[in-house]
Amino acid sequence: MKYHNQQFVRWDDIDALGHVNNAKYLTYAQEARFQWSWFESAKREKKPTIVEMVVARAEVDFILPIYEGGTFVDLHLWVDSVGNSSFTLIYEISSHGIVHARVKTVQVAVSLDTKKSRPLTDIEREFLKEFMV
Repeated sequence: MKYHNQQFVRWDDIDALGHVNNAKYLTYAQEARFQWSWFESAKREKKPTIVEMVVARAEVDFILPIYEGGTFVDLHLWVDSVGNSSFTLIYEISSHGIVHARVKTVQVAVSLDTKKSRPLTDIEREFLKEFMV
């Protein structure tokens, strides 16, 4: 199952070249990732522990620029793979059926006490598997 989210393109996301600045795409992905991990867990009345993670790697393939601010873009994300303490997410950013970018991030679960990586829990693995495509 893919998670769908909408992100608002602010006018100040547009840079001097007249399109959304490249760094903003990672911000859109970050916002969608947080909403996915927090609200999808909350909907299931589960403690959202999957938010206890850091991004270890991020890649963006820019396909077509976003030229318009003051509007929403669609963001679909899904789980690509799950490891012992990490997982990979894929995001597709689009508007009006046009794909603007694809983002790939690798997250590592961390202990908030030790600030070090930790294995994913069984509950987290179940949650992640629901969003594998």
